[in-house]
Amino acid sequence: MSEETSGHWTNATEPKRKYRFTLDLNGLPRWVITGVDRPSFKVSETTHVFYNHKFHYPGKVEWQQLKFTCVDPINPDATALLMKMVNASGYIFPNKQFGGTQDEYMSMNKVDSVDAVGGVAITSYDGSGLPIEQWKLHNAWIVDANMGSLKYDDDAMLDINITLRYDWATITPDFIVQAAFWASRIGEVADGALGFDGPQR
Repeated sequence: MSEETSGHWTNATEPKRKYRFTLDLNGLPRWVITGVDRPSFKVSETTHVFYNHKFHYPGKVEWQQLKFTCVDPINPDATALLMKMVNASGYIFPNKQFGGTQDEYMSMNKVDSVDAVGGVAITSYDGSGLPIEQWKLHNAWIVDANMGSLKYDDDAMLDINITLRYDWATITPDFIVQAAFWASRIGEVADGALGFDGPQR
């Protein structure tokens, strides 16, 4: 393809846009999510000094915590949904854990914390609505939840800021994501849910 027909000044290329995304995780509907970080990582390094020179060597990959923001509607109540996820992670309120007829010694643990969050997927789309990129977080769990603040002189929507810790993330190429996308749509067509039979590009 020549430079004249493939440059950024033509309509042959389209940049990824920040607002074309969805975040899927257990319990929270897509439409309450207002923003999410993309996965990022940091590589540690080791330095070797010889005479008056320094030589650097890569070490271990550490995936960084990921933050997302959601609004807190009355229905569904995002705060209540998050608290259910924390309870499902193994947390028991003190009056429930030791205030009944029998003490409970369950506590937060990784298995239940990961199950409570469920599979986490961040999907980006192009202008026609086709998925072009999907990140999946492996073994994600909630490490921090900031429920926002209330103010008399502020009429903005109430936000919740959540931080996830995960072990690693993988990215799926666009053609695989789109194959899964259309496979799901074909199933919906078979059920009579949609009125088209394939991509219209």
